[in-house]
Amino acid sequence: MITSADEDLLRRAVAIAAHAVTLGDAPYGSLLAGPDGAVLAEAHNTVRRDNDISAHPELKLARWAARELDGDTAAGTTMYTSCQPCGMCAGGIARSGLGRVVYALSTDQLVGLNPESGAWPVVPQDGPALLAEARVPVEAYYRQSGGPAPAGDTDGTPS
Repeated sequence: MITSADEDLLRRAVAIAAHAVTLGDAPYGSLLAGPDGAVLAEAHNTVRRDNDISAHPELKLARWAARELDGDTAAGTTMYTSCQPCGMCAGGIARSGLGRVVYALSTDQLVGLNPESGAWPVVPQDGPALLAEARVPVEAYYRQSGGPAPAGDTDGTPS
């Protein structure tokens, strides 16, 4: 459920996106609010400026959170973002431990405004293959780090 406090922070993310346009950057902005609602960090899209396909604000903030926040704080942190995170960013958000995302425009709404936003090709993937060889460095890493080896089934895919 989105509250009026969420809407205020979401408006700030949209304002960050609008400011990005004035800088010549793509119109996407995000911020992180801690468990108490205080803004911890803000970012906007700098893909073109940085010549970096990963310079989405959501991914920048997920990386920041993973570096700077302990697990409990991250879990209580909300990302407010002008558009629904793409698959790349959603993966980073999940790995960072953030607790919640609130977005203004859905992916479908964005594609309706800019059809090129949904024009990404599907890249074929083949595998898994070479389980016996590929598992050696993975198992060695987890033995060294003292952590548990990742679970997997007989074809090498994580379970």
